[in-house]
Amino acid sequence: MDDSDLAGSVLAALPVSGVSVATMGGLLRSETVSASDETAARLDELQFDLGEGPCWDAVAERRPVLEGSLRGAPVRSWPAFSRALLDHEGVEALYAFPLLLGPLALGAMDLWCDRPGDLPDESARRASALADEVSRHLLRRAVRDVADDQAEEVRVGAYSRRRIHQATGMVLAQADVSAEDAELLLQGHAFSQGVPMTEIADAVLEGRLSFSSGRDGIEER
Repeated sequence: MDDSDLAGSVLAALPVSGVSVATMGGLLRSETVSASDETAARLDELQFDLGEGPCWDAVAERRPVLEGSLRGAPVRSWPAFSRALLDHEGVEALYAFPLLLGPLALGAMDLWCDRPGDLPDESARRASALADEVSRHLLRRAVRDVADDQAEEVRVGAYSRRRIHQATGMVLAQADVSAEDAELLLQGHAFSQGVPMTEIADAVLEGRLSFSSGRDGIEER
């Protein structure tokens, strides 16, 4: 899966009109990574410019925001975003799913529909599963993009690798994720802090750093 395929892959699996994938927040810069159409890209742009909308709420609350009637009887109020939507006829419903990996919030996946109505439960479950896959892809991409610059730090000895494996086991238990995702969380946090992965592993092993999947996220002691 590459960035250009992200939105199209999600769109093919769900009964919606368009899809966008955006990174946002402190870990990754705010940008639209992939969009299935111009409308999806413009909806992202509006939310970035205005600082409000379903994608921001989904990330802040770490749960999907499903707005099935943007023009009729919206559940939530986004004054500036709602006014801007008046210029975009045909956007009747918008569903935002947070892109999360354990305690890390990476961005949001927005689905728009040209007809009002709730997203069916089965489609919502499928969208959540796809959001998990997209989250892993985005974090792997971010880590990979800096790997060449940190080549010396990536090449660690057997003892260092053993510490990383031990820390991975602790993160697995703390964040309630798979072993693969636990190691990806270590990599992602090392990337966000600009330090070697071994340094993050040592902090976990020494109890100075703890991962959890709750609201508190990553805790430093």
